[in-house]
Amino acid sequence: MRDPEGLLPAPTGVTAEGPLPDRPYDVAIVGAGVVGCAIARRLARHPRLNVALIEARDDVGQGTSKANTAILHTGFDAVPGTLEARLVREGRARLTAYAAESGIPVEPVGALLVAWDEEQLAALPRLAAKAAANSYDDARALDRAELYAREPHLGPGALGALHIPGESVICPWTTTLAYATQAVRAGVDLHLNTEVQQADWDDGHRLHTSRGVLRARHLVNAAGLGADTLDHRLGHDDFTVTPRRGQLLVFDKFARPLVRHILLPVPTALGKGVLVAPTVYGNVLLGPTAEDLDDKRATGTTAEGIALLRERGRRILPALIEEEVTAVYAGLRAATGQEDYRIAAHPERSYVTVGGIRSTGLTASLAIAEHVTALLAGTGLDLGPGSDLEPVRMPNLGEAFPRPHQRPELIAADPAYGTLVCHCERVSLGEIRDALAGPVPPRGPDGLRRRTRAGAGRCQGFYCGAELRELLERRGRGERA
Repeated sequence: MRDPEGLLPAPTGVTAEGPLPDRPYDVAIVGAGVVGCAIARRLARHPRLNVALIEARDDVGQGTSKANTAILHTGFDAVPGTLEARLVREGRARLTAYAAESGIPVEPVGALLVAWDEEQLAALPRLAAKAAANSYDDARALDRAELYAREPHLGPGALGALHIPGESVICPWTTTLAYATQAVRAGVDLHLNTEVQQADWDDGHRLHTSRGVLRARHLVNAAGLGADTLDHRLGHDDFTVTPRRGQLLVFDKFARPLVRHILLPVPTALGKGVLVAPTVYGNVLLGPTAEDLDDKRATGTTAEGIALLRERGRRILPALIEEEVTAVYAGLRAATGQEDYRIAAHPERSYVTVGGIRSTGLTASLAIAEHVTALLAGTGLDLGPGSDLEPVRMPNLGEAFPRPHQRPELIAADPAYGTLVCHCERVSLGEIRDALAGPVPPRGPDGLRRRTRAGAGRCQGFYCGAELRELLERRGRGERA
């Protein structure tokens, strides 16, 4: 959203402090990750509804949604016949179209499922058959020569691969923000820093939060890692979430020419395993690990996890390990012990739970939103007439598309787009100003990084950090950015 003076007030639909509205909402959605934001956006198409989106942290997409492998999946390896398989397939088509319309960067790089021994090689035909059962018919086996022709830097010893040309990489930060932006613009109230501490039912839902009580006639539980806790508080015991930590290494942009596809291992019961993937930002990812933990806040990295990734990466792409690592991070996925999403309606309590959304949740998000909206209607929610939302056009964070500093016409109209603040990621003052004035503005450096990439580069904000903090503080005082 453009604000040439940098003076737009904070949107009235976004709050992070003070008491919550006393009026009851038609629907409250707990959890502003990519799925919760997608559901809010979908419900915003019905202007009769009063909708609240509640998030315990100070920004959207602060949990699992910000720390994943950023792959737009085909669903080729989902369990056939599951809800996840259907929603990933439908969601991929929806999100591909939405990304093109909204300016979310997507690169269709394709994937190679690499076999490193005879047992894995023998599994490839079964995986191709599984892909076909999931209505994905483009999987094709490659022999060793074809594989190394496609990926000449691949480590020695690979025997063959299954080529999945439809796999893509996407920007998960922009996707979540796009959903939230459209929802807020259409009238959804986004309440940040609002942790649900208790819940009860009295002819409607009463959510006791860190900012007071919020009432709603219908409730959607999209709380991610906390979905089982909220479910239990509402009297259900359908599933238990085990936090599964995935640690990842981010390699510098100089590593990008080493890999052309997403390089996948043959999957195991714990997940898809350690992969190497390009990103839309021009970096290369290595990871994730898969560690089942007890602590839902354990997002720290470990020396053991990093050592494991380097060992696996040395086999997959030896030259990658010699490149510079610019960041190390970890995310927690909501494992439930089931190979499917745990989405269910409870009509007697006007309640829909959306649990066990794994790494495919980004891809499936728009389809999940459609499914949940239908379930809500089944619990008695009168949606009322629907309408199309005002389209949104997001700032481009991808390297495969022109950035503002590369657009002379944009700079001629506004020189701020030619003034770089973050030189590692080539982020201009104009982009930062726009993010600070947006419908869902950042509340700190991390949020600003997800909106602009400022501070996400080689120096990790060492050079630009002070200036970024000053711009945030000036915005907080209502001054020009």
